[in-house]
Amino acid sequence: MPHSSVTPVYRPRFVRRQHWFDPWIEEFDASLQVLSGASYASRANPAGHSHAQDLPALTQQEQQHAAGLMRINQVGEVCAQALYRGQAAACSDTATITLLQQAAAEEVDHLAWCNQRLKELHSRPSLLNPAWYAGSFALGLLAGRAGVARSLGFMAETERQVEAHLQDHLNQLPQHDLRSRAIVEQMKNDEIQHRVTAQTNGAQELPGVIKRIMTVMSKVMTSTAYRI
Repeated sequence: MPHSSVTPVYRPRFVRRQHWFDPWIEEFDASLQVLSGASYASRANPAGHSHAQDLPALTQQEQQHAAGLMRINQVGEVCAQALYRGQAAACSDTATITLLQQAAAEEVDHLAWCNQRLKELHSRPSLLNPAWYAGSFALGLLAGRAGVARSLGFMAETERQVEAHLQDHLNQLPQHDLRSRAIVEQMKNDEIQHRVTAQTNGAQELPGVIKRIMTVMSKVMTSTAYRI
């Protein structure tokens, strides 16, 4: 019986072309993860595992105050994600983008820890988080387009102000709220490292008027996030 050969059918491969809006779809997806609370920490929670029976009880007033402070910290981490992603999106320097992405990765840890602590305190994130994220991302884009030195200067000043807020929260948190204090302490140490990294990589000191505007914006955010 003669052998019959079958000619293979050519099937063209379709390669999806990259479009200009692809990065923005990625950013939208990232924002949904941040705002939905779907972010997961890559490091262990510095407060350890929750064993309610082993912890000193907080009064209702202490619990509400701790929840308000942790909600402010959670908003700060939402803003940090948006700021760093906005700066990275507008930056063209590979080394700076990597630096921003590394800092953002640690801020994801902070965000997850704050989310966990808010649940333990029977509280919730700020209802205004979508607005905080959008505004911070836009601010990050502006900072990123201002050049590497100014962008890193913005990062350094942001972290300096965050350090001050976290130290103030450590002063306010009940001494026996060990879990909240452990989280805030680790966050503060990380923010110090972010500031130092920005400064050693060429951060330019921001004008005084910019620093004052940032301070005013920060006060508006903290006073609002504590309640809403």
